[in-house]
Amino acid sequence: MRKKIINTLIAASIAGLGLFGYFMYQKHGKIIPFVEQLSKNQVGDLADIQPKSQKDAIYVGSQKCKKCHDDQFDQWSHSYHTKMIQDVKKDPLSIVGDFATLPPEASFKKEDIVYTIGSKFKQRYMMTQEINGTQDFIVGNYQWNTQVKKWQPYSVTKDWYHDGFDENNSKVGTSKTCDGCHFTGVMSQDTRTEPSVSCEACHGPGSKHAEKPKENEVYKASNADPKRATEVCLQCHMRNRDKRLEATDMHSLFGDVRDYPMGYEPGKPLNVYKTKAPFDGNDTDEFYANGVGKKNRTQGNEFVKSMMYKHGITCINCHNPHQLDNTVEKPLGDASCMKCHSFGSPIGPHQSSIEAHTHHKTDSKGSSCIECHMPKIGKHLPSSPATVRTHIFGFITPAETKKYKVPNACTNCHQDKSLDWADKSLSKWGMSQWTK
Repeated sequence: MRKKIINTLIAASIAGLGLFGYFMYQKHGKIIPFVEQLSKNQVGDLADIQPKSQKDAIYVGSQKCKKCHDDQFDQWSHSYHTKMIQDVKKDPLSIVGDFATLPPEASFKKEDIVYTIGSKFKQRYMMTQEINGTQDFIVGNYQWNTQVKKWQPYSVTKDWYHDGFDENNSKVGTSKTCDGCHFTGVMSQDTRTEPSVSCEACHGPGSKHAEKPKENEVYKASNADPKRATEVCLQCHMRNRDKRLEATDMHSLFGDVRDYPMGYEPGKPLNVYKTKAPFDGNDTDEFYANGVGKKNRTQGNEFVKSMMYKHGITCINCHNPHQLDNTVEKPLGDASCMKCHSFGSPIGPHQSSIEAHTHHKTDSKGSSCIECHMPKIGKHLPSSPATVRTHIFGFITPAETKKYKVPNACTNCHQDKSLDWADKSLSKWGMSQWTK
């Protein structure tokens, strides 16, 4: 009898735990796969977690990786990371500009081009040039705006480093400006191993791994601390300044200023090699006065200020780094957000329905996570339409638009309405904030 009672209690306990587990999964299930990552003790800003075997390894190119990682290679080969730099001899169709309308003041002709830079939003053109006795490349003084289908003037030095070079495109080598992010191998080893953002740009130099894969690891962001994992993307997707300027001035670096974190390799602490573009609460060419980016490549500057980053969310939680499947052209949309956020979960939304949360119809833009929390604000060129979504993730209010001139989701959509109308609507819904 006693044994029967004990067995019954055990069975009841197991059933209870099962019900409790089922309840917890129903309530918190979407966040469960990320619990280990979100609860991981984050490393310090100076912690180096690059595998030891990579410390004296060199870059060898993606063809070495393909031998064992064919699926990942195939996914990557169809992504825009392979098209950041394109060899026009190998693929003449990589040129998207209309050269029949190229202005006569252009410093180059179609036949001069060796490589193209970009293609989705704008395209610039690289030509061979010897600078200070070294073979380098330069960028032409006109760029093709793919979004508006027009040629526009381009000055290499019309950026933060304008005082670091002669104001002449033909005297500024791409080895100082573009190549660190566009050619794999340049950033840390000053070698154009591959004209693309290839495997080793994110996993680090792979020569030793290619020889003995089991004995010599490469860096894998998916297994790493959230800070170091995010920094793999921030090496290029965060607007920066030359780290050396913390100890010297632009005059001392004249002709050798770098628009990339020279010396960085994945797994190393990016803070040692990169100074992020400064934001001091004022409106600049790069940021609105509330810190929201005006341009492309400010995603990282915004993201590191967000609650997502502070809680351990990384870029690769939302973006597949091999496929690049969550982009402006191929967005996963709200499905990406709902991997973690669901009604009744501890991280919200905390209302009972989408309409209660947004005060808009379920199938409208006003009930879209990304349209409200990631509105299109940044531009690739001043004359281009806004296509870059903010990565602040907090809701930008009409009151902030009044104060900082930054666009907001409400009047982005309701273009016929005023900021006062939008502000009153939020107040009526009980959504006014202390930011006024």
